[in-house]
Amino acid sequence: MNYEIVMGLEVHVELATQSKLFCSCSAHFGAEPNENVCPACSGMPGSPCVLNKKAVELGITAALLTNCEVAKVMTFDKKNYFYPDLPSSYQITQLFAPICTNGRVDIETSLGKKSITLKQIHIEEDAGKLVHDSRTGTSLIDFNRTSVPLIEIVSNPDFREAEEVTAYLEKLRSLLSFAGVSDCKMQEGSMRCDVNISARPAGSDTLGVRTEIKNMNSLKAIAAAIEYESNRHIEALKTGNEVLVQETRRWDDTKGMTFSMRGKEEAADYRYFPNPDIMPVVISAEWIEAVRASLPESVEDKLTRLMETLGLPEYESKIITASKTLSDIFDEVTKHFDKNPKEVANWIIVELLSIAKGDNKGADDIKINGEMFAKLIEMVENKTINRNTGKKLLIEVLNNGIDPVKYVQENQLGMVSDTSTIEAAIAEVLAANTKTVDEYKGGNQKVFGFLVGQTMKKLGGKADPQVINQLLVERINAN
Repeated sequence: MNYEIVMGLEVHVELATQSKLFCSCSAHFGAEPNENVCPACSGMPGSPCVLNKKAVELGITAALLTNCEVAKVMTFDKKNYFYPDLPSSYQITQLFAPICTNGRVDIETSLGKKSITLKQIHIEEDAGKLVHDSRTGTSLIDFNRTSVPLIEIVSNPDFREAEEVTAYLEKLRSLLSFAGVSDCKMQEGSMRCDVNISARPAGSDTLGVRTEIKNMNSLKAIAAAIEYESNRHIEALKTGNEVLVQETRRWDDTKGMTFSMRGKEEAADYRYFPNPDIMPVVISAEWIEAVRASLPESVEDKLTRLMETLGLPEYESKIITASKTLSDIFDEVTKHFDKNPKEVANWIIVELLSIAKGDNKGADDIKINGEMFAKLIEMVENKTINRNTGKKLLIEVLNNGIDPVKYVQENQLGMVSDTSTIEAAIAEVLAANTKTVDEYKGGNQKVFGFLVGQTMKKLGGKADPQVINQLLVERINAN
């Protein structure tokens, strides 16, 4: 019997607000443990809740980006459960009247185009973070993340392949990051995913026993966990050696396996009830249109502009628009140097990403002064410096924020353009490498690069390689 995998996703995305959902504590990532905590977000009895308006507007933005129906009135509810990182023993969320419902996200994979439908998006507060110390066997709690606003994007069980899941998550990340809803940095936990997965006989309409893989924050790990759990479900159905139960499981990336955490709760187990401390929020048509009018350029529009207006190839355009950070860098550099956008894209994709990779950084971790980067590219284009010098300068611009124009002047890195100086260096190289010259004349083209390199070395790496090539050929052929 053939089986098919059925999956639905719950994607948690922390909203890009300055403060938390119901208090004025900072929502920024990276603070010292328990630095951004007050009586309200630490669950002290009697603490008032004041709703963050910006969080609601970002929720509306997410609804517009995912083709959802925005609610005219939304409410907040209490979801009751005990866990160490939930100080009040309940989470403020939305069940009965979420901010939006019935959405759609279009994806494209090797299997073709597909629409993933959404059940709803709701706003809720995040929980704290448990930090496990393996040395002492203890767990510590950091409440900084408690009450940071997030949206939970709940899909219908439309996924059949891991490739669809990763394509959907990448599409969400692009949509939300370009619109400023969230930075969607999975490595920092601002975008996390729960995968609900089951297996059933092919052609059946009945869903199988569902398990949830909790809090995944890496596309690679998500794909691996789906593969493992899919095989486990199908093997259990085929052989009967394992009884599948509805449960929540965690993924162990080191062991490449999922492990049971707890039985999967039903909605009734959470004892939802309306939160009496937060009044219903009316979302008017005027408010929705105001949010719509404030939306920045979408990732799809940006891709079209790069290809059709600026003439960039599709491959380069997709790399740049795959990251909000790279996209912003491209815009900033071309604002100061708009003569050759293709060369700007080349410097970003080939040189900048290569440096970042060598430093074990991803595209979203890059921070560089776009104006200084533009100056560097312009100097190479104008042949003030050669490309090799430009590559070295890029490292200085990236790491130390130097002004490349001043740096070149102060360190005398300008390109040697005097042909008599270059010819003199060539004469010395040829005189010192007569055997290599004879090999070249004998048909060994490979040694020519050695002669170019020796000449460049003589000139301190500051000459134009093309000029050296031309003069070398002329001098060798003249002898």
